[in-house]
Amino acid sequence: MGAAAATVAADKIIELLKKKEVINIVFAAAPSQNEFLAELSRKELDWERVNAFHMDEYVGLNSDAPQLFGNFLKEKIFDKVPLRNIFYLNGSSSDPDGECKRYTDLLERYPTDIVFLGIGENTHVAFNDPHVADFNDPLMVKIVDLDEKNRWQQVDPDDPSCFDHIEEVPTHAITLTVPALFKSNYAYAIAPGDKKADAIYHTLTEDIQEKYPSTIFRKHSNAVLFIDEKSAAKLI
Repeated sequence: MGAAAATVAADKIIELLKKKEVINIVFAAAPSQNEFLAELSRKELDWERVNAFHMDEYVGLNSDAPQLFGNFLKEKIFDKVPLRNIFYLNGSSSDPDGECKRYTDLLERYPTDIVFLGIGENTHVAFNDPHVADFNDPLMVKIVDLDEKNRWQQVDPDDPSCFDHIEEVPTHAITLTVPALFKSNYAYAIAPGDKKADAIYHTLTEDIQEKYPSTIFRKHSNAVLFIDEKSAAKLI
């Protein structure tokens, strides 16, 4: 599945670079993206014409924390390909509201061509959990508090990019909002694994509503969902 998603994504990047000098991509950071990012980083693309963003970041961790999404993406893909620019979210900023404004200005300067997103176990996209998701959010980037299910999703003692204990997981994060993600020209959602089975079922069968944030992408004219047998289990 990761290889299939990377092939589709690479074809779209090639297509867009035939039309534009530079394109802008927003990346998700999560273990669910590992295979996809590994395969995409091996593609021979004109990466020097690609600007990279990421869609969320924890507030308050040390800049060298392996759980930071910027550090995750740096290891998985940003250090592996010669990107034109990498725009990191700074969750350690002494002025989080100012950081939201800075990143908003960058997103407006470099409109998103492609977003690669995951779908959380509670159907969140980026860090737009159901209780903070707003399909008509006037903001592009904002500070949110994380719900308990989301925080537990970040706990895995066997994965160095996750936390060992729930008490270590930050309670707040900076996130691109639902409209900021949705306005991308193309959206590819990558959601493998049995832990995502409920989320995928809700994504595809529930009414489009903020209780299930990922449902909004069913209204996107250029969105593709990649799932595997495990995440599709409740659809069969």
